[in-house]
Amino acid sequence: MEIKNKPQTIQIFLPDGNPRSICEAEITNRLIKTIYFPRIAMEKASKREVVNFTGVYFLFGEDDNGRELVYIGEGENCWDRIRSHHREKDFWTDCIIAATKTDDYTKTDGKFLEHYCLKIAKKVGQYKVINNTGSRKPSISESRQADLLDNFDTIRILVGTLGFQLFDDKRGTTELSENEIFYCKGKEAQAQAILKDEGVLVLKGSVANLEATKTAGAWVINMRQKLVNKGVLTENGNTYLFEEDQIFKSPSAAAACVLARRANGWKEWKDKNGKTLDELKRR
Repeated sequence: MEIKNKPQTIQIFLPDGNPRSICEAEITNRLIKTIYFPRIAMEKASKREVVNFTGVYFLFGEDDNGRELVYIGEGENCWDRIRSHHREKDFWTDCIIAATKTDDYTKTDGKFLEHYCLKIAKKVGQYKVINNTGSRKPSISESRQADLLDNFDTIRILVGTLGFQLFDDKRGTTELSENEIFYCKGKEAQAQAILKDEGVLVLKGSVANLEATKTAGAWVINMRQKLVNKGVLTENGNTYLFEEDQIFKSPSAAAACVLARRANGWKEWKDKNGKTLDELKRR
């Protein structure tokens, strides 16, 4: 799924002045408003008007292996649904509600957005969607659908701004030029990666060394074990296979994971002509 980003001005409001508590976000010339709150701040969040509006909501958490989870729902009064999930669902730690600033959505609008959000979240695969049942696309006019798809684009941007990359494909594009790909090789390791604003994205299908060296260090071993627990790395003979794209915050972390040892990623990652990241990006 290719997404074309464009410059945006986003307004952030912190009702209690705490950047780790309730946060309302909106694009000033757009209809949509989102509110984020950690589960522990539910009592404070209940006092915000927007939580009672019709819209869609997202519950975020992790499973025991650290895999990121999301539940996507809709409600004529979102807060009624959130309170129900507070009693019945243990996994979630954070919530985002998306609605219109003037509470204009109908139940059908909410159903359509729920359906579309589920569809895109599953397609992107950044989070494991844990809804027990699917969401049927409601009967809706073509013109209203166009409006809601435009609203979704705003929701996508705001959810990402609030720190949850639920709808953004890791690669950012469906096709990669050979000039964009970097390679890391060693023993059995054969990995490919691209550079992103967030770091180095090692691509699905890459192969990593299985056994860590004696001098790898605890941070390399622990990093790789977490990815094994999450199902990103699976044992494949005498190697590990990347079952999905995985972002690393630095070239060295990505190289260390692939090579199963401490590594200088600026020297280990090379383009098709053998030039290192250090040569191409730091000189």
